[in-house]
Amino acid sequence: MKKEIPVKTVLGQVERQEPVRVTARGCIRPLPYAKRAHMFLRLYRKLRAKRLGQSISRSLPNGPEPTFPNLEWQLCTTAQTRAPAYLDWCDVIHRRPDAQRRKVWEYCYALQGLTEQLGLRAGQRGLGFGVGREPMPSVFAARGIEVVATDLSVESAQGTGWIRSREHAASLEQLLHPKICSAEQLRKHVSFRPADMNAIPEDLTGFDFCWSSCAFEHLGSIELGMRFIERSLECLKPGGVAVHTTEFNLVSNDATVDNQGTVLFRKRDLEELARRLTAKGAEVLPLNCHPGSEPLDHHIDVPPYRWVPHLRLMLGRFATTSVGIIVKRGPA
Repeated sequence: MKKEIPVKTVLGQVERQEPVRVTARGCIRPLPYAKRAHMFLRLYRKLRAKRLGQSISRSLPNGPEPTFPNLEWQLCTTAQTRAPAYLDWCDVIHRRPDAQRRKVWEYCYALQGLTEQLGLRAGQRGLGFGVGREPMPSVFAARGIEVVATDLSVESAQGTGWIRSREHAASLEQLLHPKICSAEQLRKHVSFRPADMNAIPEDLTGFDFCWSSCAFEHLGSIELGMRFIERSLECLKPGGVAVHTTEFNLVSNDATVDNQGTVLFRKRDLEELARRLTAKGAEVLPLNCHPGSEPLDHHIDVPPYRWVPHLRLMLGRFATTSVGIIVKRGPA
């Protein structure tokens, strides 16, 4: 008779991704088939994500849900993806509004935030950080806005996985979205250069606005992310506007992921960032951490991610979503 492993040890095995299987008697035995082990791991993650989603639902903060438009510092929620202004931006960037992907929300949030705070018009200058192959430079080029788009150098991006997943840009040509703007418009209004967000070149100054879409959580730590936001304001003219999105920890204001390749910002981190920016004379909007109240707001995707629908995901043992922040530089 083969020795059976007690059920109580399964969580440790699963987290270590060891091959396991459930017998008819409900016990765990070694399994040589990795595929079944991964299926069991995904099931475990989904059950854990479901419990986390229910806990988010029970801990809704008091106050109104975030709206679109009239943006604040706010989380991505389902209701916003049905707003007329949101759907208009989906048309601009040629994204399906029914996809309900948080990356689409990040682009729409940045465009709406810049429109509300600054107005987007020809002749303005914008600076993009960690742009990858996102549609934003093409949107601005189509409006006659001058843009400097930046991303990590190819040498620095090696080993991050962004080159393989086509999330990294190394040339101007890779920024073109032909359904949004022509190649001629892109070449006329957009320039590309490599730049490290932890060491922004001193000559990048005098811009009307800057932006980044879920980039500064990859700078190494929460503190480095906050320093980047502070430094990005120095690239702007007085009264210039910065719009950034990043990862938000939905389940804890204490424990989080820090000092890793991807970090998760908590409510208290954003409150500290707002204090630091205000102390430097910047204008910040109110923070609204309401996570939404619809079923999709409490559905958490688990690895391997499905992407659609995809407003929340599991990162380690934490549920995360996108949060947007808007900052206006004060007078010089």
